[in-house]
Amino acid sequence: MGALLALGCSAGDLDTHPPSEDPPREEPPIEEPPIEEPPEDPPLDGEGEACNVDGDPGVCVRTSRCGGTPTPGHCPGPAQVQCCVEDAPPVEPAPEPEPAPEPDPVPEAEPPNGIWRPSPGTSWQWQLTGALDTSVDVEMYDIDLFDNSANTIARLRADGRVVICYFSAGSHEDWRDDAGDFPNAALGNALDGWDGERWLDVRHAGVRAVMAARLDLAVAKGCDGVEPDNIDGYDNGSGFNLNGADQIDYNRWLATQAHARGLSIGLKNDLEQVDALVDDFDWALNEECAAWEECDTLTPFIRAGKAVFHVEYSGNTAAICRTSDRLGFDTLIKRLDLDAWRQTCP
Repeated sequence: MGALLALGCSAGDLDTHPPSEDPPREEPPIEEPPIEEPPEDPPLDGEGEACNVDGDPGVCVRTSRCGGTPTPGHCPGPAQVQCCVEDAPPVEPAPEPEPAPEPDPVPEAEPPNGIWRPSPGTSWQWQLTGALDTSVDVEMYDIDLFDNSANTIARLRADGRVVICYFSAGSHEDWRDDAGDFPNAALGNALDGWDGERWLDVRHAGVRAVMAARLDLAVAKGCDGVEPDNIDGYDNGSGFNLNGADQIDYNRWLATQAHARGLSIGLKNDLEQVDALVDDFDWALNEECAAWEECDTLTPFIRAGKAVFHVEYSGNTAAICRTSDRLGFDTLIKRLDLDAWRQTCP
């Protein structure tokens, strides 16, 4: 202490605490460079435009952005811009129909390899024109093969309906997508009263090739069976030297080809050959047998336990229904253009 006093310092003048440390120096945060979003591809020609595939609405987009099914040929612009249609919901198996009552003593018909073979008493709807009405509570819908999409057929089947697909197997229709596939040598006389239709030479290999492709289309679209029309050209002035044997050969060929693809098939009209063909076909469809007093001709199908789907376009409804009830037919009263309107027998 004396030494401190000698220097003129007091104890209070001395800081006896240890020197304080500087606070840690904070480093400035390192700024990350902003992430640049890749620029969006410029829209291609046609993208965003509305489109339509077999009656199902869609939108034109590039295929990599389609969340459904893209279909080419329906949009302008480059090939990668296609019509994108939302996929239909998965098809649930159709419920087993309740067994329909059969007139005694009709035996139960055994379907070949599980192919649909309806018994008498099967309810149905036949619509070939106009916006399809899917609300009719029936077991079977008969609709146009070309005018209805696979999605429409899938929705009907998901509702428990059997779907039969109509096409003309004996005439050339100049508005169909495959009209140009028929050989010119196989085109015959015009069908009386039906613009744009001509009879076909059903013996021609080229005709059968087109029909095989139509049966393949029915399978691809999910049809349960087919209704081939105009399969009685031998009896209708086709312009070819067709005879009954030619027609039976062709009709049996159609039935064999349908069954090979798992499709049910009906005999349309062709009343003169019912006895010869009843074993080859799974059911029959007839127009106006009551008007022509020919309905008894179809009884071999009823005796075999196979449905006869019957349509009249005019006449006394009560009389028509009496004939239908007597024979065990499944009868509709329809307009000739076969739109959605229908009337059933009580």
